[in-house]
Amino acid sequence: MSSLATLAQSVLLPGFAGTTAPDWLRRRIADGLGGVILFARNVVDDEQVAALTAQLRAERDGIVIGIDEEGGDVTRLDVGTGSFVPGPLALGAADDLALTTAVATALGERLAACGVTLDLAPCADLTLAPEDPIIGVRAFGSDPTKVSPHVAAFVTGLEKHGVAACAKHFPGHGAATEDSHVALPVLPRTEDELRAIELVPFAAAIQAGVRSIMTGHLVVRDWGDDPVTLNPKALTAVLRGDYGFTGALITDALEMGAVSGAHGRHDGLGDSAVRALAAGADALCVGGEALEPDVLDRATATIVAAVESGDLPLDRLAEASARTAALGEAPAPAGVVAVDRRLGLEVARKALRIQGEPRLAGPPLVVDVWTEPTLAAGPVPWGLGPHLSELVPGTRVLNVPDVGVAKVLEAAQGFRNVVVVTRDAHRHPEVGALLAALRESHVDLIRVETGVPAPDGDRDRIDTFGGSYVSLRAAAEYLA
Repeated sequence: MSSLATLAQSVLLPGFAGTTAPDWLRRRIADGLGGVILFARNVVDDEQVAALTAQLRAERDGIVIGIDEEGGDVTRLDVGTGSFVPGPLALGAADDLALTTAVATALGERLAACGVTLDLAPCADLTLAPEDPIIGVRAFGSDPTKVSPHVAAFVTGLEKHGVAACAKHFPGHGAATEDSHVALPVLPRTEDELRAIELVPFAAAIQAGVRSIMTGHLVVRDWGDDPVTLNPKALTAVLRGDYGFTGALITDALEMGAVSGAHGRHDGLGDSAVRALAAGADALCVGGEALEPDVLDRATATIVAAVESGDLPLDRLAEASARTAALGEAPAPAGVVAVDRRLGLEVARKALRIQGEPRLAGPPLVVDVWTEPTLAAGPVPWGLGPHLSELVPGTRVLNVPDVGVAKVLEAAQGFRNVVVVTRDAHRHPEVGALLAALRESHVDLIRVETGVPAPDGDRDRIDTFGGSYVSLRAAAEYLA
């Protein structure tokens, strides 16, 4: 492989399938591939992840090994159980900076022990639009002055053990009402509004020493018609120039609909890669989906051709390569650490918001109202039923939409309490209809909301601010 092709490969961070490294990936790492991003499909447990990262690093030391481990609803290490640390919105609700730092420090120690060098967290987005389909509980809150200290605390804690933090999704996704996985959102903000609201937590992350920032596939009209990931005004003039960020800029996955929808799926990935590099991005994520090796080969060839034609300056590619490589500095080797579930539970308990007197008069009927998780979160165990069944013998559990409203109403007649558990109920009209039917039936209703809370008039209610294992456990313990 030529030195230019090696340089082009060095900025690519693909995803892959399987819990061990496929041969094609090992060969490309040996040839200079920048690194990888791990997803739930790559994880069994911490010991397996540590073995996988050691296998990857055996091909070439200094590679970037990233993971999307936000805690809370977006977890990879705990995909089989639900996260043992509460997510950002719960941390914001607890509003204890020492606890936010402690949670991030513990997470950083665990990731370092697993051989991870880069965590694509925290979200520096704000929870702003009720209809926002993708951020929600992944943000620390909606007020930039309250959110910013928690973003900084998370960055500081995560990086204590050598794992690079990544503030995302610049310039902030929370006011968008479309999911950039499938569409190209236009952010309804002027540049002045962004500087006063969304960019405040990113400035705090930069001041805290965050080593990387992820670009969002969002259009800001004041910066032009290109999404921020492909936009030199956003990345070079604003983020690097005005805000003085000198670390690595990482793109959100380039095959996402917000970019590939405009530039051609996979066949256009190379073009998007070149445009992102020219705009000022450094490391290119190219595999939220597990990509085939020929896709990487085409992207590499397109970058090489762009340099040879003069469309992409060689020194820009070299700069991006150096910044990407800086994220591959492996923490000191250590054995896998035990997960401290007590810390996560402590924060989850403190985050609970209690309205009225949600107490059980006996074994309840638990109605877990399952709704589709975001693409960022993916399928993770969720629901209060298993927890209350363990803590309160005689509990019965129904899962909606597996059963209809009539069956729920029929089952409710035999119980003193009906506990209805929802996730972002305000975003799902069918969930509102179920709640209305239960209220009209005059059952003794207790509401548990695990998403972004919205007022709905229920007297007895618990808001957990997330659907992590510990957040659900904390609500179950309170009721029991």
